[in-house]
Amino acid sequence: MPHADTSSFIQTTDNGSALRLAGDWTLANYSALRAQLSDLSSAPDNAADVDVSAITSMDTAGGQLLADLLGHSRLQQLVEQDQSLSSERRALLQRLADIQPEPDPEPGPELNPVVILLERIGAKMQVLAADLRELLGFIGLTLSGLLGNLLRPARWRLTAVAAQIEQTGIDAIPIVALLTFMVGAVIAFLGATVLQTFGAAIFTVDLVAFSFLREFGVLLTAILMAGRTASAFTAQIGSMKANEEIDAIRALGLNPLELLVLPRVIALLITLPALTFIAMLSGLLGGAMVCAFSLHISPTMFISMLQENVEVQHFLLGLAKAPVFAFLIAVIGCMEGFKVSGSAESVGEHTTSSVVQCIFVVILVDALAALFYMEMGW
Repeated sequence: MPHADTSSFIQTTDNGSALRLAGDWTLANYSALRAQLSDLSSAPDNAADVDVSAITSMDTAGGQLLADLLGHSRLQQLVEQDQSLSSERRALLQRLADIQPEPDPEPGPELNPVVILLERIGAKMQVLAADLRELLGFIGLTLSGLLGNLLRPARWRLTAVAAQIEQTGIDAIPIVALLTFMVGAVIAFLGATVLQTFGAAIFTVDLVAFSFLREFGVLLTAILMAGRTASAFTAQIGSMKANEEIDAIRALGLNPLELLVLPRVIALLITLPALTFIAMLSGLLGGAMVCAFSLHISPTMFISMLQENVEVQHFLLGLAKAPVFAFLIAVIGCMEGFKVSGSAESVGEHTTSSVVQCIFVVILVDALAALFYMEMGW
């Protein structure tokens, strides 16, 4: 025989095989209902019969308490099988069953850490392969756009190119010159410290000249452009993407590639070689000052040793890498801008990704170029 608890809302049999609910399951009785639910020694068994025919009224608060009592699966079963429920009460309980969280799945077997590591490496390689395909595709679109507009001067965006040259080139001269000047001075200091031990401090001139003409001049400039210009390209295009301005450009019948990408690519192809030349001169100037004050090598002697020991091909080999770096930096910066989804957070994420990718690609290409130069004997 069922026995009544301290209140008449919930009644159970002695063995817990049946559960009978009665009374007003409404907000007015919420405290009493919650107290009686707390007094239950355990949750009802899934096999227990639940009788809700004696419930006189129910609102959302009472229905939520019933959902807490029965759980998601038991409540769904009650809605589907109990024919005594009215259509209104069935709709309420069904809505509550739909929003109840599913039970957590059973934990699977613990994976080997090596398997987890390999799985993460595989996932990263898939992402890397997808990014590489996107980059190659965007490079193809950019090259086709450049070649398509090459013989059509009416479609050239000279004003946009001039504005980008000012932003990416002229405004960047002070930071490029200052940084390379200090790096040149540091290299001269290190070279003098090491070479003086062997009585060969005079070769500090060759060290500074070779390092800046072949590597540091173009590499430092490209890294600065990756952090300064690629991030600006991504932020500018990404903000336009977030504000749906690129969709408006397409709606006007214009090509965003020609309007936004090509002027930036052309401007950087012009400015990066010029900045590289300035970086080389600044690095040599920094090394010459250290040689003059620390090694007592006069500027005249410094220039004379450059003419005697350093061939022009080293300058040309270093400068030849600048257009390649410029094209890659501009393409990656613009591509990441077009990948922005529409929020400020996405703009920040892709701006960071743009800088990281540009620096990685610049160093990778520079290393490959150094190996190529070495194998060719240049």
